[in-house]
Amino acid sequence: MNTNIRLTPRVAAIMGALVADAAALGLHWLYDAERIAQIEKTKGLVFLPPCAEDYEGVSGYFAHDRKTVGDSSGYGELCWLMLRHIAQHGQFDRVAYQTEYRSYFGPGGAYTGYVDSPTRQTLQTLLALKPEEFPENSGADDDQFAALAALPVVVATHSGSHEALSIKIEQVVRLTNDNDTAVAAAHYAGMVLFQVLGGMPVAKALTASLPYANASVKPLLEESLQAKIFDGAAIGKRFGIACHVLEGLPLIAHIANHAPDYRTAIEENIRIGGDSCGRSIMLGAIMAAHTTQQNDFNSIPLEWMGCLRNLKAITEACARLSFQ
Repeated sequence: MNTNIRLTPRVAAIMGALVADAAALGLHWLYDAERIAQIEKTKGLVFLPPCAEDYEGVSGYFAHDRKTVGDSSGYGELCWLMLRHIAQHGQFDRVAYQTEYRSYFGPGGAYTGYVDSPTRQTLQTLLALKPEEFPENSGADDDQFAALAALPVVVATHSGSHEALSIKIEQVVRLTNDNDTAVAAAHYAGMVLFQVLGGMPVAKALTASLPYANASVKPLLEESLQAKIFDGAAIGKRFGIACHVLEGLPLIAHIANHAPDYRTAIEENIRIGGDSCGRSIMLGAIMAAHTTQQNDFNSIPLEWMGCLRNLKAITEACARLSFQ
């Protein structure tokens, strides 16, 4: 039975990001591949309830005790916040977004969950200021994956030039991650998605976007893309599987270069372990956009989409976006 659902490529990119993040939440920051394999045999791999027992006695950090099946990680929440912002305002408004960010993630806000270092440091900057005093670069000097979390919405709703998108990407990234490596990683990942949405096959987009990466990012990506065999575990062992973009971005590129479809890509990402949610945002967006553009269908499993706890609100927000 075909349980795929057809979406426009831009909506698919946004949905692909949010679904992939929520799918990985149950095993997020579990660093033991053998434990993950055991769990997959007994309970499955995607949309698992976060369980402290899964992390006992192995390398990992259990951060989602207040989350349940279908919830987003902090990365997914950033993506969702940007989606709500663009749906409401029709375009990106820096001060309005920083105000909404502070209200949502800050004291008394609606967000419930783990607060990572970039978020904590960004809040420390914004909480002390009036909105009219917010700096353009309010983020932490940190290269963790919060830097890429809002990109699927930013790229999917962009209709201008490559140059204009590059400016927008840097502006958005430096709101949470005022770090050159984070910006370079975002330029590359964002341009891959932009090229795919323009009709370019993903393998070509991964190579064509290399000029947007800087000297610290580009050699790692080139090495990753040279791998001829699909082996996420080996690439993860080579580059690392923690929260920094220099570790995770080569993994994203490798999986996107080899995985035949969305489901395979997202499951492989989770099996690798570590910061699977951080990697899932751009991986999910790229793979969903690619399958829609190249095959005229979106390979996000319908049953996965149905697991999102805020699916109705997400679809309503997507319906208000200008590209609709």
